[in-house]
Amino acid sequence: MRWQGQQLDATDAAALPGLESYGGFVRSVTTPEFAGMTFHEVMAKSALNHVPSVSAMPFDWTVNPYRGCSHACSYCLAPDTLVLKSDGRQVPISSLTPGDQIIGTQESGAYRRYVPTTVRAAWRTRKRAYRVTLADGTELVASGDHRFLTERGWKYVIGASGGVPQRPHLTLNNRLLGFGAGSAVSVASETTDYQSGYLSGMIRGDRMILHKAYADGRRTRRIHRFRLALADEEALDRTRQYLASSGVVTHTRPFSAATPHRREMTAIHTARASDVTTIEAIIAEPVARTTDWHAGFLGGIFDAEGSCSRGILRISNKDEDIIRLTCEALDACGVTYVVEPPRPNGVRAIRVTGGLPARQRVFTFGDPAITRKRLIAGTAVKTAVDLRIVTIEDLGVEIDMVDITTGTGDFIANGVISHNCFARGTHEYLELDAGHDFDSQIVVKVNVADVLRRELAKPAWRRETVALGTNTDPYQRAEGRYRLMPEIIGALTDSGTPFSLLTKGTLLRRDLPLLQEASASVEVSLAMSIAVFDDTLQKLVEPGTPSAAARLETVRAATAAGFRVTVFLMPILPHLTDSIAALDHALSRIKDAGAARVVFGALHLRPGAKQWFLQWLEREHPELVSSYRGLYPGVTATAPKAYRVWLAKRVRPLLRVYRLNGEAEDDAPPRATAAGAAARAAVVTTTRGRRAGVAFAADPGRLF
Repeated sequence: MRWQGQQLDATDAAALPGLESYGGFVRSVTTPEFAGMTFHEVMAKSALNHVPSVSAMPFDWTVNPYRGCSHACSYCLAPDTLVLKSDGRQVPISSLTPGDQIIGTQESGAYRRYVPTTVRAAWRTRKRAYRVTLADGTELVASGDHRFLTERGWKYVIGASGGVPQRPHLTLNNRLLGFGAGSAVSVASETTDYQSGYLSGMIRGDRMILHKAYADGRRTRRIHRFRLALADEEALDRTRQYLASSGVVTHTRPFSAATPHRREMTAIHTARASDVTTIEAIIAEPVARTTDWHAGFLGGIFDAEGSCSRGILRISNKDEDIIRLTCEALDACGVTYVVEPPRPNGVRAIRVTGGLPARQRVFTFGDPAITRKRLIAGTAVKTAVDLRIVTIEDLGVEIDMVDITTGTGDFIANGVISHNCFARGTHEYLELDAGHDFDSQIVVKVNVADVLRRELAKPAWRRETVALGTNTDPYQRAEGRYRLMPEIIGALTDSGTPFSLLTKGTLLRRDLPLLQEASASVEVSLAMSIAVFDDTLQKLVEPGTPSAAARLETVRAATAAGFRVTVFLMPILPHLTDSIAALDHALSRIKDAGAARVVFGALHLRPGAKQWFLQWLEREHPELVSSYRGLYPGVTATAPKAYRVWLAKRVRPLLRVYRLNGEAEDDAPPRATAAGAAARAAVVTTTRGRRAGVAFAADPGRLF
């Protein structure tokens, strides 16, 4: 990360509200990775914050390493990295935009499987580049913070630096999971040779060309016909387009109606003698066959005569010339195959061997048009090629890179399973004291761990439970750079102080090994805040935060690490997320992720935040404005008791069904436990100055 430090003068420092309360101002930092954000590094006077006794918060002590929040992780890849789309095609990551359908993975039973997912966000950054080369020839250029899935779990490209605790990172002979990209393979392009090859494979594989003469009285009539009939419109459209670019205009007509066993077929045709002659010249076997021609021929013959069923790719035909040319094309593609003996009808099949890696290589090389034959959703992740890491090189330069966020938390990059970034860098939100206009300013207490150790070492410290994440999220995006939490965890553990963590940040997974070690000495409670499970609504109300799926994956990882994780299903939004169907959907997913407990609560609308929320509501759901004004009249922050009772009657039976041992925030006795702290700490705020929507965070200081 390129940190450009600027020392502010006294006038500048005074212009930033609240900085005078810290022990010393260090510098202000900007970086291209956090566009529009400024980090104000300060020396904190204290780390432990005592909650006033008059507060309704059910805890006494907090630690907040940050003031403000920049939620995201720090992963990225070179712009030309190929990402597998849900239609089976691979495109450069730089071309992806939010809403694109791509392939991710999910654990299902005993296997991890390829599944469709959605690009939720995409943006550019600039990072130091590392090249990872695999034994099969696959190359990946990524930042040091990027993670790939290995046979031993997720690992960063390089280990941590600067004396901070080590993190899992790639080493030689680690094996990545996926199908790989192999050594360079020609990606089919729209060249003249490719088009000629495609038409040759398609038309020679499945067409009717007729030349016929017959007597008509005193004259001899000659007819010339070309017809190509297919059930798949994609291949028919491509053939029509390629013929048109060669000057051949075809007409379209129905060919056969659908039956219970066959799909409807459509045909393109022409009866012009010159057009039929041109087609015959185009599809003729050229003396010199280029790589592009072979690629086109492979794509065309696969669309015409190919199949991909139960993981087996075959191309069948009885014409020996077509069999020979198909074998030539597969040789040019670099895959292995078997030519099966002829069937009784004379048809022979060429079967591609090598599993999914070979099939994907065929699809990348030949680029067939028919999508249904290319789909891999539901296929189990089985690594059939050698994806051992043979080199990891620091390229020594910073390059432009691309980050994306996906619904599954991963994607397929150059044929291997790659971690994604969980939140956009351009839509961070802040949770700062009222009156402090810090829309893009984040205060970082760079010495917080040292100060905390001194305070915990004092004889007066009684080792009371400390709550983290009740004011601003300790695992926000900036934590990926500053790494304050490992030292904070260490200080609390070494002093024998129990603590709780509430976050909506997936960066928590980085510190799970440290938290496991800590839990052997002190009580550690983990909680994940997940308010919205509808993807569309989540984009509107929580821009810039990890998706529900990403947070549930973190719950699953923490559960696997031995923690009983609480999920805070709050705030529940009246008329938006309080239906039985929505609540059942949320609790079902929470249960599947392995959570032990759920705490739920209705939306709070703090005065000041209310006006921004109502503006958002007026824009996105104007039909609900009057209802919300009735529920939250004047300066009222909480939903009326009648609504909360109604909501509890709706949620509690579902909690019993899913055995989530939950409670409403109203159930928590004052200052009961630190783990229950955030049950009363859900608040709505919005980022002023941009049409970003509404963001949720926990901040007890802004509830009432």
